[in-house]
Amino acid sequence: MAEIAVTIVGNNLNSTAENRAAQLIKETGVDGLRIDRLHPGRAIDILVKADSTALMALLRQKLSALEPFDIFVQANDHFRKKKLLIADMDATIIQQETLDELAAHMNLKDKIAPITEKAMRGEIDFQDALRMRMKMLAGLPLTAIYETLGKIEYSPGAATLVKTMKHHGAKCVLVSGGFEQFTEAIAQTLGFYKNFGNQLEVIDQKLTGIVIPPIIDKTAKERIVVDLSRALGYDLKQIAAIGDGANDVPMLKKAGTGIGYFGKPAVIEATPHQIRHTDLVSVLYMQGYRQEELAE
Repeated sequence: MAEIAVTIVGNNLNSTAENRAAQLIKETGVDGLRIDRLHPGRAIDILVKADSTALMALLRQKLSALEPFDIFVQANDHFRKKKLLIADMDATIIQQETLDELAAHMNLKDKIAPITEKAMRGEIDFQDALRMRMKMLAGLPLTAIYETLGKIEYSPGAATLVKTMKHHGAKCVLVSGGFEQFTEAIAQTLGFYKNFGNQLEVIDQKLTGIVIPPIIDKTAKERIVVDLSRALGYDLKQIAAIGDGANDVPMLKKAGTGIGYFGKPAVIEATPHQIRHTDLVSVLYMQGYRQEELAE
């Protein structure tokens, strides 16, 4: 019989929490489960003999009351460990929204950040929002990009996530509606296989406010998943994607496993796999990686 893996990740995963989780799972009517401690005190698998989609939904519903933990319910099959991870950059792999940080150089952050927020929530079209914000940044010296790069803060677990997957033979790709000056530098620092970002028009070492087509938007992100799947010969089920904003939703849905990282409402609605309490190392635990397999 097939198996369902219920992965529970938290910062204080003690025996009380384990017992409570096991009890909630038993209340769904399943008979026979086993606990595998992936990282004692941090992450466990509770393995259930079943493969029903309806049971997965019921388990998610039951375990939603278990706080403050991130819980992933999925088939424990050979597709669980991914061969490819496609990750959004802003507010996912890094903590900042890079365009907002650029705006700070012109004292425009308070005007541009609300537009970014609306775009990430899907309240305005991403391309329209990008052009609107870039128009306001016309004349910004190119040096502002390099100054902003020096202040980048990586999200907790980002380096471990990329390094571990790479160590175990998987590939990681960075994709962003932000700019290639950022994606290239961040991809090189963390060890991403490829990166995709938007191109900015620069004249006399200043931004003109024009983004050179084609623009990396939600449609482009989805297409990158499909194109990489074909180019690398991977089944979509062997691909995971992670992001936080509405422009990530098609990418998350197209990949075999879509993961929200402190996601906006559209992301929470798009996929049951959400990181809301922990960090990016949870992407490894949900694939079944163990503490001793992590590349710190």
